[in-house]
Amino acid sequence: MRRLGLGLLLAVCALAGALVAVLWAGDVAAAVGTTGTDTTETTTTTAPTVLPDGVTVGGVDVSGLEPDAAVSIVRTAFAAPLVLTAAGKTLQPVPASFGAIAYVQNAVARARTAPPGTAVPLTVRVDGRKVRAYVATVAKRLDRTPQDSRVVLRRLVPFVSKDVPGRVLDRPAATAAIVAALRDNQRAPLALRFKATRSSVTRASFGPIVVIRRGSNRLTLYTGMRLKRTFRVATGSSQYPTPLGRFRVISMWKNPWWYPPDSDWAQGQEPIPPGPGNPLGTRWMGISSPGVGIHGTPDPASLGYSVSHGCIRMAIPEAEWLFTQLRVGATVFIVAV
Repeated sequence: MRRLGLGLLLAVCALAGALVAVLWAGDVAAAVGTTGTDTTETTTTTAPTVLPDGVTVGGVDVSGLEPDAAVSIVRTAFAAPLVLTAAGKTLQPVPASFGAIAYVQNAVARARTAPPGTAVPLTVRVDGRKVRAYVATVAKRLDRTPQDSRVVLRRLVPFVSKDVPGRVLDRPAATAAIVAALRDNQRAPLALRFKATRSSVTRASFGPIVVIRRGSNRLTLYTGMRLKRTFRVATGSSQYPTPLGRFRVISMWKNPWWYPPDSDWAQGQEPIPPGPGNPLGTRWMGISSPGVGIHGTPDPASLGYSVSHGCIRMAIPEAEWLFTQLRVGATVFIVAV
């Protein structure tokens, strides 16, 4: 009896173990099946975005480029120096020297949605003060002051040099041109304009020149380099020689008074008013040598000799004519021959 109960108990336990094994195996299979379903994924591939055909940004062709590449190319183009030509010089300032900033990324973003063939403008900020300062520096370097004609004596004859016109940079126009080139992203050579400034004295306007030959007592009047008239004159004696050199007319008087100079030969003499007997005649043309001038004389017999106290004497009618031809500032050469 006891053996029968023990066998029955063992049979029940075996049946229960088999049932648990079947259930466990089913749970594992379900778990594995569930895991396989949850880890299944779907992958989607996006094509790269490029800019439309024929699109430009600030004049730079960016069609078919990806945005990052377009930004790089436009920035490189904008950073290129300007090419300015002025008075035969070539200048190449970079945009950064003008405080110029280009908003390239914004322009490229607009280009992405622009229709094919669109020219997208480039927004640029420029510091006007820096542009004006640069233009002022260029003007200081390249502006040229006009050079007047000058006279020298060559072989006892006046030679008048050619004048050299000056130039002044048109600063407002130069400033506007530089700003426009930066805003339009243009790098073609840009010519800065100058205004010509005229010389005050040219060969054509030089005026009267007097050459006095002390040794031969001759006075010759030239208009520029053209001989006009020659006169016989009296010059200073050996004791009171007429000075040699280059001078200019500094005073012109009609009907002058004669005042005794501060010299030993005039001691005790009184001033003489205009009129007959006045040693200066009727005209006085003083030169830039103290007390010396060209004047008429009531003593025409002295002409052709070295007998004066340093002045240049002329016949009264001839002195009056010469007076009408000269002007204050006229050049006077006195040479020894």
